[in-house]
Amino acid sequence: MILLQRRMMLGGLVAGLAFSRAASAATMLPIVETAAGKIRGLQAGGINSFKGVPYGAPTGGANRYLAPRPVAPWTGVRDCLDYGHVAPQAPSDRRHAYADLIMNDVQPGGLGEDCLVLNLWTPGLDAGRRPVLVRFHGGGFYGGSSNGPGSDGEMLARFGDCVVVTVNHRLSAFGYLHLAETGPFADAGAAGLLDLVAALEWVRDNIARFGGDPGRVLIFGQSGGGAKVCHLMAMPSAKGLFHRAAVMSGPRLRAVDQEAGARASDALLRTLGLGRGDIRKLQALPWDQILAAQASLEAEARRRGEAPNNFAPVLGPALPRHPFDPDAPAVSAHVPLIVSTVLDERTYRERDFDLSWAGALERIAALVGDDAPDLLARYRQDDPTATPLILVARAVSDQTYRRGQTLIAERKAAQARAGGAPVWSYLWTQASPAFGRRYGATHGIDVAAAMHDERLPLYGHSTLHRRLADDLAGAFVRFAAAGDPSGGALADWSPYTPDRRATLILGARTGVVDDPRGEFRQYWAGRAAAAPTDS
Repeated sequence: MILLQRRMMLGGLVAGLAFSRAASAATMLPIVETAAGKIRGLQAGGINSFKGVPYGAPTGGANRYLAPRPVAPWTGVRDCLDYGHVAPQAPSDRRHAYADLIMNDVQPGGLGEDCLVLNLWTPGLDAGRRPVLVRFHGGGFYGGSSNGPGSDGEMLARFGDCVVVTVNHRLSAFGYLHLAETGPFADAGAAGLLDLVAALEWVRDNIARFGGDPGRVLIFGQSGGGAKVCHLMAMPSAKGLFHRAAVMSGPRLRAVDQEAGARASDALLRTLGLGRGDIRKLQALPWDQILAAQASLEAEARRRGEAPNNFAPVLGPALPRHPFDPDAPAVSAHVPLIVSTVLDERTYRERDFDLSWAGALERIAALVGDDAPDLLARYRQDDPTATPLILVARAVSDQTYRRGQTLIAERKAAQARAGGAPVWSYLWTQASPAFGRRYGATHGIDVAAAMHDERLPLYGHSTLHRRLADDLAGAFVRFAAAGDPSGGALADWSPYTPDRRATLILGARTGVVDDPRGEFRQYWAGRAAAAPTDS
């Protein structure tokens, strides 16, 4: 009798465990049916994640250099539990302290041309109609992915009760190789951008199944991610796929014209022993041969400590005009915009942290000639505590990044006066704590705050940094939800106009300032200056 009771108890326990496991599996491994088929994700801490979700077919072989093709539908359930492929790219040199700091090469998933994948985080799979934040990764147009540190959307999804999407796409010689002005390869020089359009089409068609609102989509990105946003704002095929936009340290005024695109593609073809009529042979090559040829062309820029810029979006049918030159594109006039920089953008390319004041004067003289002594004195007076290297980098940041940001803000504001959507501006001034703060408020310091992720070493852990993350991530969520980033502690953040130039300062003292750094803005506006080409 006792043995029978024990067996009955054990049987009940096993049955209970089986039921518990079945219920847990349905919760921990949620399944969602997309337009192409069912996918299985993972729930942890109340957030559902789906990684490596295909939004387009593999881009190798006969699909190479063509517009993205639809993903083939599948039967059954496809596991989307881990990251998909990263676009083929040359690795960065982690002997450079900044490159190692941001861990640019910590990109799980492996390299490959089956790289049209996205990652998604959502608090719920109900019909919540949450705002959707789509982030494009940095790395210029030549590197990076949405698989590495800085692209994890879990914390932002939890903080903002929103859906977060990150995207991989074709890069460099695989995504921006100008091959023809007409015919099936006329948009090869903008293939990487067309991938982003395809990803946004996937969001439009599927995001409601993940609790997102397809009518409230914000696209944003830092550095190269911001540059991608600039280009999408000028693309007719992207119209209606996003409703707000944010450009973080990635102002791009102009795309590559077709002559420059042809020179870059001819150089790659010569390196491969091919001619302009050998496109089919180019499609048949293993991707590693193309990557090796690309890397050989990029080597000189890397030796100079610069970001490669051999291959970037080229004007053509898909990209019929420059992003913000000579004005803001009419196709996105209805889209409100945030545009921003950080104070010391250019320190991320520097190595000589022992630069002397004499060396700083020499560096400034290379930029402005005889104006150098006076200009350096003005920078030192503006910030007597800054090192020579930081002030040199700050001057270059004013000349390039902030000059480009100002032009975009001015041109978008002019469009707003004519009935278009407004533009907001912010400047991040809080220095990174990494390496004894020697990088200052460097390029990428605001990424962790926008993603509400304090784990990145560039950002740091402190009460101040947590407050800044609340402020910036909160502004982005409000912007995605309602088209206005102001509110909460940032209630006085008003749109940028040429008469006020209202700019939110994010730092130890956060608040709105009219025309910050106006003295230097006016100086560089009077000289020939360009937006950055290495973002």
